[in-house]
Amino acid sequence: MSGFCTAAARLGAPDTGLISYGEMVDVGRTLHEATPARFPIVGDGDTGYGNAMNVQRTVRGYAAAGFAGVLIEDQTWPKSCGHVRGKSVVPRDEAVARVRAAADARDASGSGIVLVARSDARQAVGGAQGLEEALWRAAAFADAGADVVFVDALESEEEMRALCGVARAKNVRAMANMLEGGGKTPILPPRQLADMGFSLVAYPMSLLGVSIKAMRGALGDLRAGRLPPPEALGTFAEIQSAVGFEDYFREEARYAAVVGTGAEGREAAAAATTTATAAAAAAATEVVEPDAVVEGGGGGGGGRGGRQSLVPLGARGASSSSSSSSGGSGGGRTAIPSSRALEALKRSRFFRVSIRDRANGTTKLETRIPASFVGGLAALVPQVAGIDVDALLSEIAGGGDVAADLMSKPLVDVDAGGDRVQVFLE
Repeated sequence: MSGFCTAAARLGAPDTGLISYGEMVDVGRTLHEATPARFPIVGDGDTGYGNAMNVQRTVRGYAAAGFAGVLIEDQTWPKSCGHVRGKSVVPRDEAVARVRAAADARDASGSGIVLVARSDARQAVGGAQGLEEALWRAAAFADAGADVVFVDALESEEEMRALCGVARAKNVRAMANMLEGGGKTPILPPRQLADMGFSLVAYPMSLLGVSIKAMRGALGDLRAGRLPPPEALGTFAEIQSAVGFEDYFREEARYAAVVGTGAEGREAAAAATTTATAAAAAAATEVVEPDAVVEGGGGGGGGRGGRQSLVPLGARGASSSSSSSSGGSGGGRTAIPSSRALEALKRSRFFRVSIRDRANGTTKLETRIPASFVGGLAALVPQVAGIDVDALLSEIAGGGDVAADLMSKPLVDVDAGGDRVQVFLE
């Protein structure tokens, strides 16, 4: 978790000491909540944000947030990115004391967090003296308890090999920094770095760089009145999958379908798990849209800005609830299934949502959602919130012409902006 990237993404600001310990550890905690267990993340701890006591707090806080490693450097505060101008480092004794304090906090916490000690003396001091000073500090950091030593902005392969030599002599690991796009250090392939003796390599700008370029391109497209190209945007289903809708709906089905206690509850839970697994498999290619279907305004003649709501429920949808309570032309009510039978029926039925462009008939979304997910469906098509799903399913359970009619016609059929939105029960 690069300090440069975190300052850019959270603050929209340069990595010049503007971001605080509290903001860094908060981002780190969020990252760990959003990533799989045991996914190792090294957090940039900058200078430790103060004296030796602050350094210890930083190490303890990063360990508690879930970081696998923490990086502590020897710059003065406010610090600067290692490959830009304006850097200076603290004296040797203060730099070594920072690392010793960090090592003590690591050991006392029992967390096993890996301590990466960084020196910026190569550029801060400059010239041959800068390299000599940086290598001296790397050796001293190893003696003070660092697990990994790192000298930023080395300028040649020879300098990189010299750092690896220090690491080998001190029986610690060495880290390389491949600053993509024009840093001072030669960009080498991982195999060559490993042959040199590096055990850890950072590529700090890749995700930030491609994100900035993609967002600027997308903003330019939108400003010009067009959407980003499909190859850049991807599909909505891919975006939903990336942020975890499949897992969410699988868990929702597993818990929402559990009714009763004892044997009845266990039976329902087992059925719910089976349904959830099937729903998740279907969601791999058909994912539910969580937000509004249509956004207002920009296209065509005279459109107004802002978000455009879906059109109110049409006559067919409005009558769905009342028609489902009657027996159709035969009169009378269909027998209401038991709660267990109704839950089983919900698990076997689906809402099919179809959204098509009215102008050219192009399908924008075609997806199936388990009937038990009526809450999730209402987020996609708000008109569904007014439909009595249990009553509809009771009608279907009764069979006959009414059931066939309900299954053949859309429950919701509305025009929303330039789209036609239909929902069927299958």
